[in-house]
Amino acid sequence: MGPIWSSYFGNCHSLLFMMDAANPTQLSASCVQLLGLLSAEQLAEASVLILFNKIDLPCYMTVEEMKSLIRLPDIIACAKQNITIAEISAQKGTGLSEVLRWLRDTHRTDR
Repeated sequence: MGPIWSSYFGNCHSLLFMMDAANPTQLSASCVQLLGLLSAEQLAEASVLILFNKIDLPCYMTVEEMKSLIRLPDIIACAKQNITIAEISAQKGTGLSEVLRWLRDTHRTDR
């Protein structure tokens, strides 16, 4: 789906990007997709929430491990967008209230 995402950017003000915290083999591919989105001119002013999902699984990587592996501090420093991160379990609902709060706060101050 990544190659056709740009046709859906339109009037995008927020971007939720989910990464699988239990699948280290997909981490580099996810990072490439994220960098592509962050460099898209149509998303230059979008607020970004990066979700590290599947924290309920026993084999998940911690947020610190993932941040280090994809060099997230460097990505955040170079990005035009305001980037927030959150750890969630979509299956158990852990962290979803934080996502809803981010959406509410982001759209409250939206253009």
